Amino acid sequence: MATPAHCIFCFETLAATLEKRKALPLAQVEDSWTEYQLSLRNEDVESEAGAEIENDDEAPKPAAISRLLNHSVGSAGSSSSSLPSSGKSSNTASGRESGVATPASSKSSGSSIFSLGKGKKEKYTEVPLFITWNTVSARSGHKSLRGCIGTFEPMEIESGLRSYALTSALEDPRFPPIPVSLLPSLSAHVTLLTNFSSPSHDPLGWTLGLHGIRINFYERSRRLSSTYLPDVAPEQGWSKEEAVVSLMRKAGWKGREEDWKATWDKGRGELVTYEGKVVGVGYAEYKGWREWIEKSGEGRGR
Repeated sequence: MATPAHCIFCFETLAATLEKRKALPLAQVEDSWTEYQLSLRNEDVESEAGAEIENDDEAPKPAAISRLLNHSVGSAGSSSSSLPSSGKSSNTASGRESGVATPASSKSSGSSIFSLGKGKKEKYTEVPLFITWNTVSARSGHKSLRGCIGTFEPMEIESGLRSYALTSALEDPRFPPIPVSLLPSLSAHVTLLTNFSSPSHDPLGWTLGLHGIRINFYERSRRLSSTYLPDVAPEQGWSKEEAVVSLMRKAGWKGREEDWKATWDKGRGELVTYEGKVVGVGYAEYKGWREWIEKSGEGRGR
């Protein structure tokens, strides 16, 4: 399953390419993203605890409670003992969104953040994947597609994310290459594809919101093919028939809409379903992580 760290890695790959610097590898991105999320969690806990104490100090206390508090000063049960110590986390703390297991402390026992993961590199499964870039309006929050390319051939995940993060950003034929000036407007989305079905001749034999669909059919001796990821049809508010017609047009069919089923049958249409939950991250999240990395790593990674 895709994770926010995969999206951060796509941002890091694209930003490093446009800024002409070396990108961090996936293992370091995953480890540092986990620690970054944990540090944010610790900051939130400390802020909430500080606010509670401030409120307690400002609130009037009945005489009996005041005597009790005065009596307990200096004892082991002091109210200040409940405050989290700086830089520490509880044993049950976890990163907010990351699927990676988190350490028990936000500090890395004296080692640089850039040494995390060395000697214990995770072996990733090869998977098909798609990378989507959207632009997000600062005023309305409206998303617009800016690039989406992937592969149905299984790839080692780091290589696949790196390759298609750049291909979808810079080589999608529907759009000009993304310039560095557009980075702050972007969001990155990763979909890892699983559970492929056998080919079916039923164009409506799939479930909205669950399945992505890949179709191919013949028209005038041309083989036409295209795909929609699982989130596309629900986002557009399409029915299954509307999604298939739109996908046929995306593949290059220019016939009348009412003729789509005859074209499908005559062209020996086939449909393959697959699954995959999209995960996305906005530029603000990437920027926050990158600034934390620069501070933690004393500017390394450039």
